[in-house]
Amino acid sequence: MRPPCGQPPRPPLPTWQHGGVTAATHSSLFPQAPESADAVLDGLDPEQREVAMALHGPVCVLAGAGTGKTRAITHRIAYGVRAGILQPASVLAVTFTNRAAGEMRGRLRQLGAGGVQARTFHSAALRQLQYFWPKAVGGDLPRLLERKVQLVSEAAARCRIRLDRNELRDVTSEIEWSKVTQTVPADYPAVVAKTQRDAPRDPAEISQIYAMYEQLKRDRSVIDFEDVLLLTVAILQDRHDIADHVRRQYQHFVVDEYQDVSPLQQRLLDLWLGDRDTLCVVGDASQTIYSFTGATPDHLLNFRTRHPNATVVKLVRDYRSTPQVVHLANGLLGQARGRAAEHRLELVSQREPGPDPVHAEYADEPAEAEGTARRIRDLIAAGVPAGEIAVLYRVNSQSEVYEQALADAGVPYQLRGAERFFERAEVREAGIALRGAARAGGNDSLLDDAEGLPAEVRAVLSTKGWTTEPPAGSGAVRDRWESLAALVRLAEDFEQAKPGATLSDLVAELDERAAAQHAPTVQGVTLASLHSAKGLEWDAVFLVGLNEGMMPITYAKTDEQIEEERRLLYVGVTRARFHLSLSWSLSRSPGGRAGRRPSRFLNGLRPGSVALGTRGAAGGGGIERGPGPVAKRGRRGPARCRVCGKTLTDAGEMKLMRCDDCPSDMDEALYERLRDWRAVRAKEIGQPAFCVFTDKTLMAIAEAVPGSAGELAGISGVGARKLDRFGTAVLAICAGETPEEGLGDAVDEV
Repeated sequence: MRPPCGQPPRPPLPTWQHGGVTAATHSSLFPQAPESADAVLDGLDPEQREVAMALHGPVCVLAGAGTGKTRAITHRIAYGVRAGILQPASVLAVTFTNRAAGEMRGRLRQLGAGGVQARTFHSAALRQLQYFWPKAVGGDLPRLLERKVQLVSEAAARCRIRLDRNELRDVTSEIEWSKVTQTVPADYPAVVAKTQRDAPRDPAEISQIYAMYEQLKRDRSVIDFEDVLLLTVAILQDRHDIADHVRRQYQHFVVDEYQDVSPLQQRLLDLWLGDRDTLCVVGDASQTIYSFTGATPDHLLNFRTRHPNATVVKLVRDYRSTPQVVHLANGLLGQARGRAAEHRLELVSQREPGPDPVHAEYADEPAEAEGTARRIRDLIAAGVPAGEIAVLYRVNSQSEVYEQALADAGVPYQLRGAERFFERAEVREAGIALRGAARAGGNDSLLDDAEGLPAEVRAVLSTKGWTTEPPAGSGAVRDRWESLAALVRLAEDFEQAKPGATLSDLVAELDERAAAQHAPTVQGVTLASLHSAKGLEWDAVFLVGLNEGMMPITYAKTDEQIEEERRLLYVGVTRARFHLSLSWSLSRSPGGRAGRRPSRFLNGLRPGSVALGTRGAAGGGGIERGPGPVAKRGRRGPARCRVCGKTLTDAGEMKLMRCDDCPSDMDEALYERLRDWRAVRAKEIGQPAFCVFTDKTLMAIAEAVPGSAGELAGISGVGARKLDRFGTAVLAICAGETPEEGLGDAVDEV
């Protein structure tokens, strides 16, 4: 029987064949602890049961959205404990948020597996660091910085680099990214160039600030959040007795959201494991949306290469979403490209059919917001709770028009992961500036050349960071610009609605809008960015603003960045259980030119559009056991020391292809000649020396003494661009010759 209009289907029967397995995040109610180990397996579908029973050797669980991955891995741990195969204290389950770790601990207690450690990477590392620090280093552990912004600000000041508040936040984020990707200050500019990363300031300046920040920390005996992982790694590497102690304590590891692991977290995990393979990882490459923080799906995608005998289980039964929502999600990834797309999972809905997704086109942004608010009001009237409805957008600055539309419609709402629009610092500052200009009237020189309300607003806000063109890249500077641009658009719309309106009229309008949003917080419709919606789900989801330039975002340039934008939209689609709406507008403001286009990602999915081509999925659900696939020709395996054969994980060691403490066969004289050449070349091009080659790369060249361009290109740190720019000179120096450029008078001094 179909449910009443607007209502989600009634709960299905309690067997997996009838959809009784729910998504891990759908319910927080659990039954009494199962009576036996076998009872732990009751209610699991065949693939989830296979996960639960795969207690030996490496295990990789590829789990699509809504397939009950948390259920599968908690039952796996509980089954192992209840069957006597796993000792609770020997299991360490790690995930990425305190909320997820707490949920896992709660589920394990309900399943009769109390005593298992479920923590975030940082929590587990901090606990070990606090325990072993007196033995490994002596004395008390340095104080942990709760916020690094103030110290970064001081570091910038000492470098005589001025940062405003938004730039300070962005530079702080860059330092965090550098540390989790194991990029030292000297290497930062080169890594930025190699990865095509959008740096918020000149990379050389950030490198300076980063180096000074690290120096200030050492001087004051403090550590930051990332140091917790770095120091734990250092102790486990240097003190084999402590590493053995940890390995005796924890013998079985489970890692959730494995597609989000950073290189530093993987390095710590490798040290926890040692030479064992008692590891179970769970992830979905199609939900990798945090690469800007250092997360990479490579560890998940390479798992079978590193562990050829691994058991791989694919979870594709979707218990969250209706067949209609799942069909659209599968179609969205069907046109994806890249490595993650090659491993995508074809989801199969286990729910009763529901309504088709709605594709809505509007004349302009306000009409889109008003139409969305009307449909939300209708859903609430039909019985869908306001708390089970979400409006998801690409950037936080899009929230204002939806806040206003919902308020006008009398629909309660709450913001997640962002301040309310009128409470944002830049909006408050802009309001103060506009109010001051309105009071000054014709006495404000800023307004001398401004004709009309929008021009006056643009003139005032230009002193607060607004420009005619948006800044490149993402981050706080871009967010600030988007907020100010929203105020400029509001002024344009206000003048169009009220010809002849003054700056004072606009200020009064802003005050009224701000006051309308100061109502007491209530349980209402969720307004959230797509990034902050990860891990959540609702009965009804409205994906709004799906225009080219916003989805994908305008600063997504490379193929890899475009594909991450597609995955971000996929995450948004798979948040919906029953109702799904996708909308876009043809112009920004009423009466504007209808020049906008819907997102390219909707080609072939929205009515009347044509797909650009689809790819096959990586297969349905099931189980695979080793040996793993033969590695493709040319694909590199783990880097190993060319002296002792040990697996290398440190970036510097990997450049040298040997452990730091293994003997070096470097040609010292050649190294010095290369350093002299680099100093002169750097001066010629007006760049720091490390932008030519880092010390480690020069050491690697002096050890390898390449005789051809091919051999030089094989050295880590010598990419195609540097080979083309510096290769001839370097090869000449290696051959004992004088290069035609870059040495000048320095040749005579060697």
